[in-house]
Amino acid sequence: MHQNGKQVILTSDKAPVDMQDIEQRLLSRFKWGLSAAGFLDPDIFRFFQDNEIELISGYGMTEATGGITMTPPDKYIENSVGKALPGVELKIEEDGELCMKGPYISAGFYKDENSESFNNGWFHSGDIFNEENGYYFIIDRKKDIYKNITPWQRVQLSRHPSRPYTLDYIKALTNGSFLELHGDRNISDDKAMIGGFGKINDQSFLFIGQQKGFNTKTRQYRNFGMANPEGYRKALRLMKSAEKFDIPIVTLIDTPGAFPGLEAEERGQGEAIARNIFEMFNLRTQIISIVIGEGASGGALGIAIGDHVMMLENTWYSVISPESCSSILWRSWDYKEKAAESLKLTPNDMKRNHLIDKIINEPVGGAHNDREKIFKSVKKAILNSYSILSEKNIDQLISERMNKFTSMGVFDG
Repeated sequence: MHQNGKQVILTSDKAPVDMQDIEQRLLSRFKWGLSAAGFLDPDIFRFFQDNEIELISGYGMTEATGGITMTPPDKYIENSVGKALPGVELKIEEDGELCMKGPYISAGFYKDENSESFNNGWFHSGDIFNEENGYYFIIDRKKDIYKNITPWQRVQLSRHPSRPYTLDYIKALTNGSFLELHGDRNISDDKAMIGGFGKINDQSFLFIGQQKGFNTKTRQYRNFGMANPEGYRKALRLMKSAEKFDIPIVTLIDTPGAFPGLEAEERGQGEAIARNIFEMFNLRTQIISIVIGEGASGGALGIAIGDHVMMLENTWYSVISPESCSSILWRSWDYKEKAAESLKLTPNDMKRNHLIDKIINEPVGGAHNDREKIFKSVKKAILNSYSILSEKNIDQLISERMNKFTSMGVFDG
C-alpha cells in the first residue's frame, strides 16, 4: 500500500507470510514496521532485524484508541508486548486479566453504559497477562481459558469459597420480601436446609435450598450444606403448603451430599429423601430446580424433581463426588481428576444426556466474579421457566414431569 510516497506493509498472523517474496520486492525500500495487537513471533522479528529493519512490537485495543504497550527494537524481549505507554495505567487482576485506564481510553460503549468491561474507571481487556520488570506478556484470552477447563477444574470452581450461596440468591431475587420458615414439626429445624416464601417482581415463590457457610463457624452451623432427615421433611412440609396455595416452587441445589452420620440414618435419612422424590412427582404446582454449586447424589435429588432442571455453567451433578469415586475404584484420592472425567458430571455432559433442561451461563471466571450479573441471569431463567410452565394444564405438567424422569437412563438398543 502506498501513501504519501511511503510504502506500508500490512500483514496478519491469520495468513502465511511469504518472506522470500517480501524480500525480493520490498525489503530494499522497507525501513521500519509496527506489530500490534499481540506479541510478535520471535522468528519474524529476527528476520526483519537481520535485514536491518526496525520493528516495533506492541499491544493495542480499539477501546484504547490504539496502543497500550510498546517495545522499541533495541529493547525487544521474546513474547513480550512491551511496557505501558506514557499516560496509560495498567494493573493485573487476581485472575490475571489486564485492566487499564488513562486519558485516551474509552469511558464506555455507546448505548451500553452497564457493560461489565468497564468497572470503576478501569477497562477490562479480557486478556490474561503476566508482568515481569515492567514488561507485559500476553498469555491467552480469558474466555478461552475458562471455556476449555477440565471437569475437575469445574468441580473446583463450584466449590470456590466466594461463590454465592442459596441465601445470597434468595435475598437478591426477592429484594427483601423473603420470609424464612422453620422446622419439620417432628424433630427440629435443620440449618442446612433453607425454606420460605418470597416474591420475584409480583410473583410469589417458595424457595428451598441447601445453605453452606462462608467461614468455619457458619460452616459448622450449616453442617457444610449436608441436610439431615428433618431438613428434607421441612422441605416437603413447605412444598405441600405451596401446593395448597398454588404457589410455584424454586429449589436451589448446592450440597456435597446428605449428612451420612449414624444419627441421620437412625432418623430415616434414606426414607426422607425417597419420600421427597415420590411426593415431588405428584405436587400440583410448578417446580423449577437449579444447581448453583455442588449437586451430589441423593442429597441433591431430594429437592431436584423439577419440571425444569437447570445448572449454572460451573457446577456439577452426579451420583457421587470425584474424590469418593476415586477412593472406591482406586482406593486413593489421587485419581479424582480421572474420576471427574469418567463421571460425566459437567453441565454440558448432563445436557447432552438429557438429564437437565438448560445451562445458565456464568460471568467469565465464575459466579463469584460478578454476583450482580449471575443474580440477574438466574432471575431471568426462573421467570422465563415459570412463564412457560404456567401456561400448561397441571395434569399435563405432572405427566411430563414423570415421563422426563422415568425415561432417564433408558437405553434403546
